Amino acid sequence: MDTMSTDYYEILGVPRDATPEQIKKAYRRKAMKLHPDVATEPDAGEQFKKVAEAYEVLGDAKKRDLYDRGGDPLGGGMGGGFNGGFGAGGFDFTNLVDAMFGQQAARGPRSRVRRGQDALVRLDLELAEAAFGTTKPLRVDTAVLCPRCNGSGAQEGSKPVKCSTCHGQGEVTHVQRSFIGDIRTTSPCPTCHGYGTVIPDPCLECAGDGRIRSNRTINVKIPPGVSSGNRIHLAAHGEVGPGGGPAGDLYVELDVLPHEIFRRDGDNLEMVLRIPMTAAALGTEVEIATLEADLESADAEDTTATVVIPAGTQSGTRVALDGKGVPRLRSHGRGQLGVTLLVQTPTRLDTEQRRLLRELAELREETTIEGAVQKHSQGFFGRLRDAFAGQ
Repeated sequence: MDTMSTDYYEILGVPRDATPEQIKKAYRRKAMKLHPDVATEPDAGEQFKKVAEAYEVLGDAKKRDLYDRGGDPLGGGMGGGFNGGFGAGGFDFTNLVDAMFGQQAARGPRSRVRRGQDALVRLDLELAEAAFGTTKPLRVDTAVLCPRCNGSGAQEGSKPVKCSTCHGQGEVTHVQRSFIGDIRTTSPCPTCHGYGTVIPDPCLECAGDGRIRSNRTINVKIPPGVSSGNRIHLAAHGEVGPGGGPAGDLYVELDVLPHEIFRRDGDNLEMVLRIPMTAAALGTEVEIATLEADLESADAEDTTATVVIPAGTQSGTRVALDGKGVPRLRSHGRGQLGVTLLVQTPTRLDTEQRRLLRELAELREETTIEGAVQKHSQGFFGRLRDAFAGQ
């Protein structure tokens, strides 16, 4: 084919100012249509060769520039053949696949040193640890740098050598003859697996990988106010990469365990306090333990709080203690400690107690009562439901 009289732009059906992406798309469309495996036209093979040659020229910036200036982009190669990346008398099938499917084949040897994978582990926390923050030891099983070869993968005194199969290129080319010429396909070298080098004397500790599995303990700092599902990001604490490459990151997912007294609701803590019927009627003050009581290092004055119960308190009443809840994550202040009061009616009375209660009922004219239906709010029954669920 005379390249000087060939209009490659016309063959691909693109304007002379077409972008590289437009040229690739045009070639991909025509190549898939004219490929010998799918085409039925008798001259499809010859058209396919023209399209491939056009893409070889227009798909390469230097060759395209030379062609646009009137030069010979194929360097005066064999008539009707392909030079450069397609080779004499054929074409590189790897380039065809790249163009048709938008893939970029690897070129040259790849490095043995690669970044390691990220790792995810889970850590259980007590409610007080999540609320006030702590530092916890965590056992992790990850790949670490091989201490024997320090990541090289080779025995002491040896080192990787150039692969004799691919001569250090990391890939090999296979040529297959067809009616449209020699088809060349490139693939990673089967001997060195694409590295371009082989390790004749692998390290006995890591078998040439440059890393080993190891259990280790790291200290994880937990900020105040975390909750279940939060993750702590520890950079470079994940898996060490192959060949002693840099470590990935470690993500610690937190799971806050249930507490026997307190239930967490966002930044608030909720608890249930049972009080006698007489205390509810007369009013009183009750000292309760706060969540700080679970901390060994807490000040004594912070471990208790006083709940003021007004006279005539009804069952289901919620008393809020501000600033006694959970510290807000990455912010200031704390939520409330909500105390839901459950009034307990005595189930066993002795003779004297029964007489006194009967006298009280007579004084209050409550010996005979009529049932009364009272409208209620959703919040009242919601608190009762939560309170009984915590029993």
